[in-house]
Amino acid sequence: MPVSDALNVLGEALLACSYDPLTGWMRSGCCESDPDDMGRHHVCVKVTAEFLGFSALRGNDLSTPRPEFRFAGLKPGDRWCLCALRWREAWEAGCAPPVVLAATHMAALEVIPLDALKRYAYEP
Repeated sequence: MPVSDALNVLGEALLACSYDPLTGWMRSGCCESDPDDMGRHHVCVKVTAEFLGFSALRGNDLSTPRPEFRFAGLKPGDRWCLCALRWREAWEAGCAPPVVLAATHMAALEVIPLDALKRYAYEP
């Protein structure tokens, strides 16, 4: 069920990515953002161990809990709104996580080709 008036990369209503863990730049469960989101958290992914290791090596440890930010840390299988540029970087390095197209904001297409996202599509 759509929870936003935004569109996904398929041109349809944007669906929620995850409520547990609660994700999104605005912690709404959706991969939407506002002008303050320099990372453009538009790509809904299903996190993999390989990607978590890649992200940590790039300086963004998503596995370690950060209670001061009410962040429990991610584990493989969690769904998360990822920065479009980080997904593209992981894709170019050969370790991009699967993408939930229906929950990936159309703004991701400014950074990532649709055919790349479709090759990594995850349908729950």
